[in-house]
Amino acid sequence: QVQLVESGGGLMRVGGSLVLSCEDSGRTFGNLAMAWFRQALGKEREFVASINWSGGTARYKDPVKGRFTISRGDAKNTVFLQIDNLEQEDTAVYYCAAGPADSFFNDEFVYWGQGTQVTVTS
Repeated sequence: QVQLVESGGGLMRVGGSLVLSCEDSGRTFGNLAMAWFRQALGKEREFVASINWSGGTARYKDPVKGRFTISRGDAKNTVFLQIDNLEQEDTAVYYCAAGPADSFFNDEFVYWGQGTQVTVTS
């Protein structure tokens, strides 16, 4: 069973960098598409980035292109999100998600983690 656990959030400064991690403790998502979403206080959850099962192709929300990098670990059961040049607008709860291969194209993910809070201050 897919069990997603995020880590790496915290209190950060504008301009800094961080790496969020998501591990499938059930070790089953090697062939699943993975993604990161985020939800800021008072706003709807939004897509941030996704990566296909092999890790060879990634998609990004346009405004974060160039600052966000999604990648998969060698064992394929871990996915990372590196955020560079942090902005206050990046403050949100970040969620890891997994789904079948088509999820990479339609953003309809099935499995979700509990989320990790990222707070960016000036």
